[in-house]
Amino acid sequence: MKLDIIAGARPNFMKIAPIIEELQKVKDSIQYRLIHTGQHYDKKMSGSFFEELGIPDPDINLEVGSGTQAEQTARIMERYEALLLKDMADYCLVVGDVTSTMACSIAAKKLGVNVIHVEGGIRSNDITMPEEINRMVTDSITDIFYTTSEVANDNLRQLGHDESKIRYVGNTMIDTLLKNRPRFKQPDVFKELNLKEKGYFVMTLHRPANVDQEQKLKSLIDEIVKGAKGMPLVFPVHPRTAKILQQIGIEADNLHMIGPLGYLEFNYLVSHAFAVVTDSGGITEETTVMKVPCMTLRDNTERPETITVGTNELVGTNPKNVAPYMEKLHKGDWKTGDIPHLWDGKTAQRIVADLLKLEV
Repeated sequence: MKLDIIAGARPNFMKIAPIIEELQKVKDSIQYRLIHTGQHYDKKMSGSFFEELGIPDPDINLEVGSGTQAEQTARIMERYEALLLKDMADYCLVVGDVTSTMACSIAAKKLGVNVIHVEGGIRSNDITMPEEINRMVTDSITDIFYTTSEVANDNLRQLGHDESKIRYVGNTMIDTLLKNRPRFKQPDVFKELNLKEKGYFVMTLHRPANVDQEQKLKSLIDEIVKGAKGMPLVFPVHPRTAKILQQIGIEADNLHMIGPLGYLEFNYLVSHAFAVVTDSGGITEETTVMKVPCMTLRDNTERPETITVGTNELVGTNPKNVAPYMEKLHKGDWKTGDIPHLWDGKTAQRIVADLLKLEV
């Protein structure tokens, strides 16, 4: 079998690492090439993750670089199509919901290449999110789904996908988390800020709904700062958010804005935090497994199992919603949560075992 594995942006790298590790064990049966689209191209967003997670250098880098959603989509499709026309694959394996996932799926399918979607079927039902459009389009042309939850399975069934296409395998991002947990690395900022175990918050914000409106962003951060009751708030700032924060001029004694961190350093911070405040989907999965309380500043989530089973709560995007959840945290009333079914560190093993059964 000739298999293309597509990775384009930071959330993809954690999901492909364990799959590639398992594929290395079956080289005689599955010939794969790792294709980096270049959607995320700076070192902090891309290169350092490959090094930290032991991902081999990509066989091909499409080097699409920055641009609007449409520009990136077009360049990825054009360059991936050209690659396939020169050297055809049997299957194209995409992960998650970034632009590269959708673009490579379309290019592959139009050339008759079977599409495999790892993390298929998840939905926020919010089509103002680019990621939701990527999910919908990718799943509409996917041949084999590797899913993370029964909710995802039900979403696919409701869309009319045959049961034979759906494989409930678990979550490869959790494979990466569990494997690397002993290697988490204390960042310099831990000592610099004199942080204490379970004595600080970690915050991440990057979604347009939260960061594009300056006044709303200011109100959100003001409420979080107030709700923290003097406890340090460590905020690794996404480059997009940094520009907006500079314009607003937000400052507080307990708010510490730092640069982006690598995987091992960031998850060290999260694992030792009192709680996390975020608008990221992936972080809610990691906090659930590490049993860290998590507040999600979104009106919806494509990962409901982090709420129904895990440690996550959906706070919404209204700044006024923040205070009651902060009170709950400080009172020690937060739920302890559990770990969703099959989030056990063996998902990639199940995926590769299934890949070996596929016909070419």
